[in-house]
Amino acid sequence: MTQSCNNNCESCGSDCADRQKAQNDFTAPAHEMSNIKKVIGVVSGKGGVGKSMITSLLAVTMNRLAYKTAVLDADVTGPSIPKAFGLKEKAQGNELGLFPVRSKTGVEIMSVNLLLKNETDPVVWRGPIIANTVKQFWTEVVWGDVDFMFIDMPPGTGDVALTVFQSVPVDGIIIVTSPQELVSMIVSKAVKMAEMMNIPVLGIVENMSYFKAPDTGTEYKIFGDSHLEETAEKHGLEILAKIPVEPKLSAACDKGLIELFEGAWLEPLGKTLENLL
Repeated sequence: MTQSCNNNCESCGSDCADRQKAQNDFTAPAHEMSNIKKVIGVVSGKGGVGKSMITSLLAVTMNRLAYKTAVLDADVTGPSIPKAFGLKEKAQGNELGLFPVRSKTGVEIMSVNLLLKNETDPVVWRGPIIANTVKQFWTEVVWGDVDFMFIDMPPGTGDVALTVFQSVPVDGIIIVTSPQELVSMIVSKAVKMAEMMNIPVLGIVENMSYFKAPDTGTEYKIFGDSHLEETAEKHGLEILAKIPVEPKLSAACDKGLIELFEGAWLEPLGKTLENLL
């Protein structure tokens, strides 16, 4: 910074450290009426691993622990969070901004499906528009007081992921995988992107890990032997939970009753998240 600095980096020709920092800082402030303590991104390297379901379960789990939780659905072209929570009403707004829709148990939710006339209408937008929409969900939505916000990310490492990681102060990400051979490659991609963006990886959740027969209690590995332990050790990551193939969970999502799920698989992860506060 020079002695004649007027703090207006855009009109300055100096190449000082402060100007470089200003040019490289893409973070966007949340709405002035929002007070969000911790932001957790839920990511996956590919689709079909149940990332949205895990996001919903995390929000419900922390809500049950008496924390105020919210879900920002960043999967604009494939939004499924409103359906999991059984939301039918549309998001409303006024001169202050846009307001999230509250679920039956008090989880605050914002998704593009809460803005569309019909939930089955496709979102045929180019990448930059989708990414900007997600950014607006952060900056223009009046979230109020939130202890934990979970961002349901689209699969992969494209425009939306880049926008979220650059614009939103994400405190950590949780990687969702399934027990298949290509898991190592998928996790590696997610970890490397997080490292590039200087975002901590809290650990891995393996979905569809096994199926437990209701009559005998025998566990069957439907998708083959898991290689998660080797993958986690390779990247120095913690295995946060292993979720079984549970028909009741799928049915709860389909019926909009995810808040009534039964199971303690994510309770240890809930305690881990509590330690972030």
